[in-house]
Parts: sequence; C-alpha cells; structure tokens
Amino acid sequence: MGRRAIAWARRTARPEVDAAAVLATLADPVLVVDQQLAIRFANPAAEQFFDMGLPTMIGRRLDSLLPPDSPACALVEKVRDQGGRMVDHGVAIDTPRTGAQLVSVQVAPLGDGLPLYVVALQPRSIVERIDHQLTHRGAARSVSAMAAMLAHEVKNPLSGIRGAAQLLEQNANEADRELTRLICDETDRICALVDRMEVFSDSRPIHRGAVNIHEVLEHVRRLAESGFARGIRFVELYDPSLPPVLGNRDMLVQVLLNLVKNAAEAVPEQGGEIVLSTAYQHGVRLAVAGSDSRLHLPLVVTVQDNGSGVPEDLRANLFDPFVTTKHGGKGLGLALVAKIIDDHGGLIEFDSQQRRTTFRVKLPMVEQGEGN
Repeated sequence: MGRRAIAWARRTARPEVDAAAVLATLADPVLVVDQQLAIRFANPAAEQFFDMGLPTMIGRRLDSLLPPDSPACALVEKVRDQGGRMVDHGVAIDTPRTGAQLVSVQVAPLGDGLPLYVVALQPRSIVERIDHQLTHRGAARSVSAMAAMLAHEVKNPLSGIRGAAQLLEQNANEADRELTRLICDETDRICALVDRMEVFSDSRPIHRGAVNIHEVLEHVRRLAESGFARGIRFVELYDPSLPPVLGNRDMLVQVLLNLVKNAAEAVPEQGGEIVLSTAYQHGVRLAVAGSDSRLHLPLVVTVQDNGSGVPEDLRANLFDPFVTTKHGGKGLGLALVAKIIDDHGGLIEFDSQQRRTTFRVKLPMVEQGEGN
C-alpha cells in the first residue's frame, strides 16, 4: 500500500516534479486521506510526528490516530462536504512522540477531481504566529487593569497633593511658589494622563451591528487626506463582495484612523504610500480560550505603508501601553487599538520590514440573525 501511495503521488505530479520527493523535504507533517478519512499517503515528518511507519499508517483512519472528536477530523469532513480550503488554529493533538501540543490544521482538496484531501499539521511555526497575533489581547487586558488601578489608586491622592500645594502657596515666598506651581502642574499632567487611560477600563459590552467596512475606510481616507496624510499616495485594493462586519462603526473608525495615522507618520517625505485593502479569508477559525467554541474571523482589513519599519526591540511589546517609536508620543494609540479589537472578538497582527509594514485586522462578519 505504501509503494502504491507513492506511485500515485508521482503520477499526479507534473512530469518535471516528483511530488513524493517534495513532500519528503517538508518539515511539517502532511497526510493525504480519502473520503472515509483513510490515510493514503504520509510524508516522513508525519511518520515522525505520529511515531509510526508509513506501511502501518496507510489504510488507517485519521480518527484512529487522533481523538474521534478532534476538530481536525471534523475539518476534513467539512472540506469533503462543502469544498474549499479551511484552516483551524489551536487544535490540541496528543501523539506518542510529542505528547499533547497545539497545532494548526490546514485541509484542502487534492484537486484534479480526485476524492482525496491534503491534511497539513503545523506544530511549531503557526503556534508562534498565533502567540504573535494574540499579543494584542494580553496588552488589552494589561492596559485595562492599569487603567482601573490608576483611576482608583492614583487620582485621589493626586487631588490631595495638589490641594496641599495650593494651601502652601498662600504663605510661600516667590521661590517656594515656583515649587508649589511645579507640583500643581505635574499633578495636573498626571491626572490628564489618567483621564486618557480611563477609556481602557470600560468593560461594558460594546453595541455592535452591521458595518460596511469600505465606507469606514473611505471615511478614514478622506479624514487623513485632508489632514495628517496630505500629500501621501493612497492605494485601495478592496473586495467589493465583502459582507458586513459585525462591529461598532465609531470604534472601527478610531482603530483604522490610528493605524493610518501611524502609517502616515512612518512613510518617507517623498514617495510615501499607504495601501488599504480588504479580503475574505475563507475557513480561518481560532479556539476561544476557556471554551469549546471556535472563533470565525473571515474579514481581513489591511493597512500597509512603505516606511522604515518597526524597530526589532519594540515588536514583541508593540501593543503595550507607553511603547512608541515617536518622539514625544504617549504610546497609547496601539494600546487602544488592541482593546477595541479585543472588544470586537477580533485579532490584529503585523509584519514589519524595511519599506513594508503591514497591520492586519481580522474581524467577524454578520451572521444570519445578527446585526439587526
């Protein structure tokens, strides 16, 4: 059976490409299964992953290697029944060699009309990418906790300090008045910062409805071109068939305005360019922490600039409060973006290199019966 599977892989490849040889070079496990979930082919990485030789694996059902209720098996069945390509992140798999771990599962039809499906498991790199994607959620939680702490533990003592300084000022000489005014000015500055932070401590559910994301992007572009992004070239690459976002329009304007403003400040003075794009990312789901539900985030909004990129030492903490690359910046813009996206149940990720920094916002769509 193993030789026949390899021969089949070679027959289906283009004459100049040996499919089995290509699969053998991949570091991630790849399986080919039929409509009954029986394994028809496995690359060497899959043999190592499941600690099982190819002759033993061929003919076995996928659900004999994984728990019967594994989302991986359900994903294959969904692709079999509905077609298309699907991805599921955060799937728990327990194997004899590696033990329990989280992987990403990608399933796609083999093509050429064959009733076979390619199952790719990505146990390392994709988990690191998910951690990178979810960095904003940890940042959102930390900034919310900080805001609540500041509101409760800092503002009251500050008002007392300012009041005491004003009392001292009444009987102070001119030199001492300079010090009391300094105290008042600094307490006012800190109170203003706390006021700006209090928006993060609002934990009430947001009002969401059907939002045309292209109208939001057009509004943001017009605002930018008439102000901080005057003279910068905008490129729009929109998918006109995109369904409505399930979100809060004003908050999404705030998110995208922040991202576009950051992009505008990063691009060069000559030849600055910002690309706004939308796309439907079919079949991408993510496990929701603390529950058995899967988060479906098919709508992707991208803001890309041709600036100098995010410094390497800031990338791991880019969404944390007070982290900024701007001279005189407060470092709260991306922290606020992180909170708003988290409130929407969405994700934000970024890639940055010289002359290309990309922020991708992944959002839920309006399902039937929602957003009315």
